[in-house]
Amino acid sequence: MIDFELAGPVAKITLNRPEKRNALNNELMSGLFSSLGRAETARVVTISGAEPDFCAGMDIELLHRTADAGVMEHIELAQKLARVYSAIRKHPRPVIALVKGRALGGGAGIATACDLVLASESAQIGYPEVKIGFMPAMVMALLRRSVGEKRAFEVMAMGDPFTARQARKLGIVNHVYSDETFDADAAAFVAALASRAPSAVGLTKRLLYHTDGMSFDQAMEAGIEANAMSRMTEDARKGMEKFTKK
Repeated sequence: MIDFELAGPVAKITLNRPEKRNALNNELMSGLFSSLGRAETARVVTISGAEPDFCAGMDIELLHRTADAGVMEHIELAQKLARVYSAIRKHPRPVIALVKGRALGGGAGIATACDLVLASESAQIGYPEVKIGFMPAMVMALLRRSVGEKRAFEVMAMGDPFTARQARKLGIVNHVYSDETFDADAAAFVAALASRAPSAVGLTKRLLYHTDGMSFDQAMEAGIEANAMSRMTEDARKGMEKFTKK
């Protein structure tokens, strides 16, 4: 259900359940979590879905099976998805969602958890949980960090899917490429990011998320410490040598 490939500096993770639109079940969530652990030696990690869709959300069969479950069973299922979101956000490398087709519900959550989202022009993203009577609860912590509160509420309370370009305006998607050139354009972006100093990129990600909830002064102090640490890395030493020789 999960394909993993280490292609040079890039770890490629593919959700591979195309017959179920890559819907999330226990095996796929566990496989994705494990693959993220295997990807720590890469410079960049990508997550994509076996076409035509990125991920249609939670598996309908799993939802039916747990419909009459007790609160502890529902908590356990939610924890499995939450730990995937957390693993993406806490991963030492930048994680990029490559979204083609539909990314809905938990699938949209996976994309939102990623540090960057590249989408094809025909892609659709949505959080439709409210339409079937519950809520996109875990993704709320991620979505409100990407868009403003009022926009986040509208997106989650209405539950309607939106286009890749609408998602870019909201701040959920970073770049939208045409369907015809998506693979090449996304590969070029990934390669460019992979060419940056890995320690600098990793420390940037760590500091950005570490300052969540901090006051301005606390964030500045954290920045001072991170600045000093980054200047002491081998990447910084080599970069400064190259820069001063120009």
